[in-house]
Amino acid sequence: MFPVINSVFDNFFEDDNALLKKWRNGTAFPSVNVKDEDKSYCLEVAAPGLSKKDFEIEVDKGVLTISAKTKKEDKEETENYTRQEFSYSSFSRSFWLPEAIKESEIKASYKDGILTVNVPKAKIVKKKTAKKIAIK
Repeated sequence: MFPVINSVFDNFFEDDNALLKKWRNGTAFPSVNVKDEDKSYCLEVAAPGLSKKDFEIEVDKGVLTISAKTKKEDKEETENYTRQEFSYSSFSRSFWLPEAIKESEIKASYKDGILTVNVPKAKIVKKKTAKKIAIK
């Protein structure tokens, strides 16, 4: 009997967005792809179901931090009862940045469930090798 009741409750509360459900339970972080391209590093954060206002991106002392907070509240009132549910979730991921980047030119966009952060590379100044100077 209990398994039937559990499955009824599971189906009742089931959310189509499995990742958001895991975030609400505190059991998952979004996947991040990091691409090393010619002129930049590109980070792609899989975060479906969120909106760009949910994210915060910060660079401090060479560390790029991507975080998000969500808040969901549902309230249903009828003549005989009131049902109110709410949930909060958050995540934060931090990445050490290489020295040769342009912090002031980092850009981000959010489209179709993917947060894309573009970190432009700075030109690496090559140190010249030692050279002997002839004395005249």
